[in-house]
Amino acid sequence: MRLASVRFNSGGSGSFVSETGLVLTNHHVGANCIQKISTPEHDYIKTGYFAKSAEQEVKCPDLELNVLEGIEDVTAQVNAGVKPGMTDAQVLEAQKAEQARIEKDCNEKTGLRCNTITLYAGGEYDLYKYKKYTDVRLVVAPEFGIAFFGGDPDNFTYPRWDIDFAIFRIYENDKAVKPQHYLKWSSAGPKQDELVLVSGNPGSTSRLDTLAQLEFDRDTRYPLLIEFLTRRVKLLHEFSDKSPENARMANQQRFGFENSLKANLGKQKALEDPKVIGKKADEEKELRAKVAADPKLSANAGAWDAIATAHKAYAQRYKRDAVVGRSIASAPEMTSARTIVRYVAEEEKPNEKRLEEFRESNLKSLEFSLFSPAPIYPALEKVTIADSFKDMAESLGADDPFVKKVLAGKSPEERANELVEGTKLKDVAFRKALVAGGVKAVEESTDPMIVLARQTDPELRQIRKWREDNVESVDKSNGALIAKALFAVKGKERYPDATFTLRLAFGPAKGYIEDGKPVPFETTWDGMYAHSQEHGGKPPYDLPKSYLDAKSKVDPKTPVNYVSTADTTGGNSGSPAINEKGELIGLAFDGNIQSLGNDVVYTEDLARSVFVHTAAMAATLRQVYDAGAIADELEKSKTVPAKKK
Repeated sequence: MRLASVRFNSGGSGSFVSETGLVLTNHHVGANCIQKISTPEHDYIKTGYFAKSAEQEVKCPDLELNVLEGIEDVTAQVNAGVKPGMTDAQVLEAQKAEQARIEKDCNEKTGLRCNTITLYAGGEYDLYKYKKYTDVRLVVAPEFGIAFFGGDPDNFTYPRWDIDFAIFRIYENDKAVKPQHYLKWSSAGPKQDELVLVSGNPGSTSRLDTLAQLEFDRDTRYPLLIEFLTRRVKLLHEFSDKSPENARMANQQRFGFENSLKANLGKQKALEDPKVIGKKADEEKELRAKVAADPKLSANAGAWDAIATAHKAYAQRYKRDAVVGRSIASAPEMTSARTIVRYVAEEEKPNEKRLEEFRESNLKSLEFSLFSPAPIYPALEKVTIADSFKDMAESLGADDPFVKKVLAGKSPEERANELVEGTKLKDVAFRKALVAGGVKAVEESTDPMIVLARQTDPELRQIRKWREDNVESVDKSNGALIAKALFAVKGKERYPDATFTLRLAFGPAKGYIEDGKPVPFETTWDGMYAHSQEHGGKPPYDLPKSYLDAKSKVDPKTPVNYVSTADTTGGNSGSPAINEKGELIGLAFDGNIQSLGNDVVYTEDLARSVFVHTAAMAATLRQVYDAGAIADELEKSKTVPAKKK
């Protein structure tokens, strides 16, 4: 299962599902690629895409997939450079230097992508070794209207009727990969209460955070983030409403920001729930009492207070730091400019002294993204940059030195236009030439985006350095002490927080009771049409024409979506759902609204993960799209029942 599972570095999961290199994931995980291969004439997000031959399979410009080939405990090696008497900041610096050496040695020995992963807030470190694929081609993508049927109103709700899938094929040396391990297809799906296993890459959770860290999130981080996301969603809707082409350009960003807004609102609601915070407070109080009473652990008793003090100081400056950081990272060309400025500067340093993203073990992936020929939309960039500058000026004040430096005496709109119209960074060759020319080429460049990145990078580095020295280092050093206490008191009954690395989740396919009414564990094909009719067939409940035409072709009782208690979160999108036989029975794509609180405390009374049923995907390919050849490829891998004697 591990070797059949795939990580999408764009932020999701997937799996090999055929011996011919097909990879299955969600439409919304693959949408970044689908958007980038679209044009004003061919909007594949809207119309969908189906490659009728290998020649029509379109290469994604900047999509990297990873397969986890091995895990190694490197806790002792990471801590090898830590000496008695070091400050928290010195400990973190020593650990990062060791991580850089470990990753470089691993990469040179194996040729794999090697990343050290922090577990239990610094209690353990593992080395993850990935086989990397960068020739990924789109084979099938349904219309956005069915992949995200019900739109934002139905997002994070259940019942659902979303057929949220996309199929890619991985190539190496221009030939389709033939994986040794792939999942066998089963359209039977799960029965009520049947075990569902989910292999994917959950992004992050906060279940082992201290009470002080959670209170910081509740009182400082999430309110500011929600305010920003709300503003950006409004902006993107206004931009999209001006023309169909604007809507096409902004579609992926709008979806991402809406999804993030709803998810973070749910997390904030959980943190504002007295029951949730009360439970966390009781757990922490109990553990602290046991630590204080144990002579072997009592030296760790101050860890919680140290973290609380660090986050209290962080709260005092967090708003300014956050506004400064996002103000010049609001468009692809701004991000490219900052990456180039840092790339040439970091290249001059020893590997163990570099920022993590510029370590030698990460450079190939970084270059693949930086030099991608992905399309850039100047009209959208002008709007997002201008609004970020407005937000910056409103938040920090017109007289703030950083604001003056960024705006250079111009209005936000004028400055945004000047930057976008004056830059050459949309040209891949220009980006490559700057990097090849090193520090001299970047220092001498008059490109306005590069100039701005040069001018602002010192303050951004200072912000990062302060956070690392005064917050991250404190969290890790003291988090490791808390983890040590947790292991001593409770063993490893609690798994580490999510780190966007491979985990196996599990739970039964099971409905629930909401407001006194039973919610069935699965939905069916006929319910999709009924749901559309209940809303007058108006957006976002308007079914694509292909599904209206195919209504009579598909068994109305074909399962579409189902739920399970399996523990998933953001990053699990696209994760394969598997039965006890190892057969593929679905695809994780969402959670209900109650699942958002699982970021802090996992429960299974009402919280559910939501899946696309394999039967719905098979029916879509055969009856809706007439893509029988692809369905044959998938179902060729299905398990053949043993013959009776």
